[in-house]
Amino acid sequence: MRIGMIGLGRMGANMVERLVTRGHEVVAFTRDQKKVQAAVEKGASGASDLADLVRQIEPPRAIWIMVPNGPPTQAYIDRLAPLIDQGDLLIDGGNSNFRDDIARYNDLKPKGIHYMDAGTSGGVWGLKVGYCMMVGGDREDFERIRPVLEALAPPNGVLHCGPVGAGHFVKMVHNGIEYGMMQAYAEGFEILKQSQYDIDLAKVADLWNQGSVVRSWLLELTALALQADPGLEALAPWVEDSGEGRWTVEESIRLDVPAPVITLSLQMRFRSRQDNSFAARMLAAMRQQFGGHAVKEAKVP
Repeated sequence: MRIGMIGLGRMGANMVERLVTRGHEVVAFTRDQKKVQAAVEKGASGASDLADLVRQIEPPRAIWIMVPNGPPTQAYIDRLAPLIDQGDLLIDGGNSNFRDDIARYNDLKPKGIHYMDAGTSGGVWGLKVGYCMMVGGDREDFERIRPVLEALAPPNGVLHCGPVGAGHFVKMVHNGIEYGMMQAYAEGFEILKQSQYDIDLAKVADLWNQGSVVRSWLLELTALALQADPGLEALAPWVEDSGEGRWTVEESIRLDVPAPVITLSLQMRFRSRQDNSFAARMLAAMRQQFGGHAVKEAKVP
């Protein structure tokens, strides 16, 4: 199958390579032509701009958009819409909010342009092991693009989750769960590290993947990280969130579903970005005021 791929970041570039090695023809584009040339060297066809990409694919076209969510994704959709034909299909494989998917679908449908959302999990390891694909959209569009989805995914790694937005909704909750799992591992390993025992944390992470009830791919990656840097001394304690955790918490509130673990894991990411928390200093000040408790004075440069 011939498909366009817009966005050649860490995941997009690997997805192009995986598709090409599985017999699909890919026309690749991003603003950085060096990345386009790298995709060409992997077997893809390169495009100089969006119009060139559209020219290189016979209608009905399928074009996959793999760029950051929000304005960047919307900008590409707005630029593509006048260039493509009725019956062409746009697939958003990034981490868009499912409500944006619904709005885009409703906007494009009167123009005869088809739209799908594909929640994609696998990160930088997807090239080797495949991507878990959570797809939303019309069933006929899903069947049309199924060969591409199955080439990207490992066996049994594709699911049509429902109408448009359902794929990104499932991916959103997936990432919310991921937040909670990561936070639990982080807390547990810190307890191990601070104990009176000299425990090899990398070996524990590897051990727990041998039949333990807490085994997981995240734990495999934890073991790799600890093997490379046992004290994680090369990293700053700063953790970003890409949006899906926030959206999951917002949906839990809207649906009246208690989600304390996911909510607190999100809050801990916020805390990680504070070099000198005012709230923590406020707590220390209050304890000193009412109880005369010891405090540590800030170091003055």
